[in-house]
Amino acid sequence: MIDSILNASTADTALSLPRALLTLAVAIVLGAIISFTYMKTQPAFSQSFTLTMVILPAIVAIIIMLIGSNIARAFSLAGAFSIIRFRSAPGDAKDISYVLFSMAAGLSAGVGAFGYAVLFTVILCVVMYALGKAKFGTRKDQLKTLKITIPENLGYEEAFEEVFRRHHVEYELRKVKTAELGSLYEVVYSIKMGPQTNQKEFLDAIRTRNGNLDITLTMNPAMQEY
Repeated sequence: MIDSILNASTADTALSLPRALLTLAVAIVLGAIISFTYMKTQPAFSQSFTLTMVILPAIVAIIIMLIGSNIARAFSLAGAFSIIRFRSAPGDAKDISYVLFSMAAGLSAGVGAFGYAVLFTVILCVVMYALGKAKFGTRKDQLKTLKITIPENLGYEEAFEEVFRRHHVEYELRKVKTAELGSLYEVVYSIKMGPQTNQKEFLDAIRTRNGNLDITLTMNPAMQEY
């Protein structure tokens, strides 16, 4: 068994130009399908991420074709890629799943399993699109982040308690910090509005309490840095 591994590691797998071009074409098409599905299921997306998903399967397919069954070449490529440092902001779970999806499509194309690669890509894209349209797992009362600027003479602990209660808003005080050399406070709440809450009336009630100072309501708390 050891001899067979060593023999396989020293064997040089010849690449056929037509097969390599076919593999790249299939990988790019699969990446485009995955990227299109992502754009249809994600309300806010960046161009750089969608372009990455188009080209990522092709990159993985190229790596797989270059490695082939050559173990020595696999270790060499692993060492080369280990010196590359990627610096990017961490995405959410959906973005990570799409990245893994693109890599799996490129891997399937790289090993020559074109039929399975197309089949699995189509099935998963249909599933992701259906789940996105059905808004699977979406809560009707999503948490929001509310940041209020108040003067120093207004007690932040009880200043808006009556407003929250009157407009049926559940809240949790997350952060308090001073601003403008201590003349102002910035208070950050994590809130959950009920279905009967009128958002404009709620913000107007807060505005009358804080003297018309800055109010920021962030719809997605994951995008807000406290």
